[in-house]
Amino acid sequence: MAKYSEEFKLKLVTEYLDGHLGYKSLAKKYNLPSKTPLQDWVRAYKTQGIEGIKRREINKAYSVQ
Repeated sequence: MAKYSEEFKLKLVTEYLDGHLGYKSLAKKYNLPSKTPLQDWVRAYKTQGIEGIKRREINKAYSVQ
């Protein structure tokens, strides 16, 4: 799965919310494999704001045993 930067996601989300292009057109314009990632980012942005589209750092720190 490709990983996209926060800036890239925000650019696409704001472009979508401006209302000039739909999911499918934006996905094609920016060479996304489908419209699904963009739909997920818009949904996350609408519910959680910028925090919703930030990349999560999972299992970065490990405890000493």
